[in-house]
Amino acid sequence: MDKQNNGLDLQNKGAVRQAEVDRKTNETNIQLAFAVDGTGKSEIETDVPFLNHMLDLFTKHGQFDLNVQARGDIDIDDHHTVEDIGICLGQTLREALGDKRGIKRYASVFVPMDEALAQVVIDVSNRPHFEYRAEYPSQQVGSFSTELVHEFLWKLALEARITLHVIVHYGQNTHHMIEAIFKALGRALDEATTIDPRVTGVPSTKGVL
Repeated sequence: MDKQNNGLDLQNKGAVRQAEVDRKTNETNIQLAFAVDGTGKSEIETDVPFLNHMLDLFTKHGQFDLNVQARGDIDIDDHHTVEDIGICLGQTLREALGDKRGIKRYASVFVPMDEALAQVVIDVSNRPHFEYRAEYPSQQVGSFSTELVHEFLWKLALEARITLHVIVHYGQNTHHMIEAIFKALGRALDEATTIDPRVTGVPSTKGVL
C-alpha cells in the first residue's frame, strides 16, 4: 500500500505528490525533481561526492524518488552547492505536499549506524524551525566539511516550512554519525508525510497548515 492511495476519499486518491525546480545563480546551476510517493530511486550527480552518498541514503530510506543535477563553484568550496540543493529540495517538498490534507504530520525516528545513534523529529507544520545537536570527532569527512550538514538541513527546513529537530546522541565515527542523520531524516519524513485514512482535512485544530 503506497502513501497516497489507501482508502481515503476521492479528494486524496490518486494525488501525485511531486515537484521539480530549476535554480540558476552565479554560484550554482541545479535541476531537482522530487516525488514523495516513490520507490527509493535516486539519480544524483553533483560536484560534492559525500552529499551524493547522503542524498542516496535519504531517498532509499524514505522511499522517495529524487533526481538532482547540480554544478557549483566548488573551486571556492562546497558551501553554495550544498546550501542551494537544500533550498531546492525544501521547495519541491513544500510544493509536492500541497495543502497537506490527510498527512500524519509528525514523526520521530531513531537510527543507529554501528556505534552512532541519531534522532530526527519532524512536524510538517508550515512553521520553519530548526534545532541541531551534534558534535563530531572531526571537522571533515574526506573533503566534505561537517558544518555543511547544518547548512543543508537548515535550508531544507526553512524552504519546506517544517519544524526539524536533529540530535546525534553519540558516536565515534563522523561518517557514521552523519549517515545516521540522513537515514533518520528519510524515514521520519516518510512517516510524517504518509496519508492516514483516519485524518479528514488537515491534521490541525486551526483547519489549515
